[in-house]
Amino acid sequence: MPARCSRSAHARSGRTRCAQARRGADRLARGAAPGPLTGVPLGVKDLLATAGVRTTGGSAVYADFVPDEDDVAVQRVKAAGAVVLGKTNASEFGYSAVGHNPLFPATRNPWNTALTPGGSSAGSAAAVAAGLGPVALGTDGGCSIRVPAAHCGLVGYKPSMGRVPAYPGCRDERYPGMSGWESLEHIGPLTRTVADTALMMSVLAGPDPRDRHSIPCADVDWRAAASRGTAEGAPGLRVAYSPDLGYLAVDPRVREVVEAAVGVMERELRWDVTAVDPGWPDPAEAFAALIVAESDLSGIRAMADAHADVMSPHLVAWMRRPWTAEQLTDANITRKAVVNRMARLMSGYDLLVTPTAAVPPFPVGIQGPERTDGREVADTAWIGFNYPANLTGQPAVSLPAGFTDDGLPIGVQLVGRHLDDGTVLRAAAAFERVAPWAHHRPQVISGDRATDRGSNREHSFAARRCTPT
Repeated sequence: MPARCSRSAHARSGRTRCAQARRGADRLARGAAPGPLTGVPLGVKDLLATAGVRTTGGSAVYADFVPDEDDVAVQRVKAAGAVVLGKTNASEFGYSAVGHNPLFPATRNPWNTALTPGGSSAGSAAAVAAGLGPVALGTDGGCSIRVPAAHCGLVGYKPSMGRVPAYPGCRDERYPGMSGWESLEHIGPLTRTVADTALMMSVLAGPDPRDRHSIPCADVDWRAAASRGTAEGAPGLRVAYSPDLGYLAVDPRVREVVEAAVGVMERELRWDVTAVDPGWPDPAEAFAALIVAESDLSGIRAMADAHADVMSPHLVAWMRRPWTAEQLTDANITRKAVVNRMARLMSGYDLLVTPTAAVPPFPVGIQGPERTDGREVADTAWIGFNYPANLTGQPAVSLPAGFTDDGLPIGVQLVGRHLDDGTVLRAAAAFERVAPWAHHRPQVISGDRATDRGSNREHSFAARRCTPT
């Protein structure tokens, strides 16, 4: 479950919630039209600034940091009438894809509380999966919306780069740790349904002068795209399917569930699916170097010199590694190679479909498994399906694909063409129509495997024909 702040900080958050609700009620009483999110309870990832409410970034160094302004995304959901329930837990500064950090108790997966929910938007995913609220805000610099969505049985949407402005998060140079990932970070929602994702995007999207990467968004009617997918499907889509990107080790349980989902895309949705090897080099090392290049390396190293004993060991080691100029510039060249090969691939397809995570949820407390399908792998290799879309800035969504035999959620990822968010949402809604998932909910039982509160859960949502209702 999402870790909570101290009692005093929680009290500030409670007063803020009450004030937001009162303001909304007063506006309605005066005859004002309700906003699109009026009264909707919402969690905010603890990397996003919240005015007057503690924002720690999952770091003991920022344990008492209280911003004086909201992040743009937070401003927008508040203006739309949402009631912010509180902050949701994240790995330290978002520098890993799990839900534990040195400051708060580890976030746990509602489907099995011995396991990670994924991260770094761990608390946002766990809160929505457990029913604490229908939607939450997350950030995604390499996987951090999509992976926790996959591990918690949710919809996790990373919009195209620039659709949702980021400020002060990733942009405010005063805060080492908080100010990195500028060309990689995306802000988006975690929800239970594609319609809720579209609703959230209709509120979040649009440019802001404080984010030099932000772009106009009038080309996408978010809610219409999802509605059209639900009503009409998305016939004739050309889909490139890659089960491993040509280099990733994938757990057989993931492969089985995702291949069943792809089969439904072919049979039920009549999509034209072709197996492909995208052909770009494994960008794992380049991705790690780009993160360093976009971090305040001097600031984080100074922070580690003073506070290493209360920081995540992997983060300290990562930042203290003796990176060379050639490694950092080579990373940019690798990024260009991925961007160029992705563009060539997508010239012939509407979507690239892959697993979201290479493994099912794993035990809390580690960064990832070091062996997958009989191969020795880095403990971060399991997120390798995700960050190519951060390197390119393309829209991508993780959708629930089904469950393992022991009841763990598995996600399938849909990556769209450059700026083609509308097709991604329409396709996601079309898949949801034939393989619905929102009725599957975990029954959270501390220390034990969760059971599904939905009826007749099967091995894969996509393994049977699902009649839309």
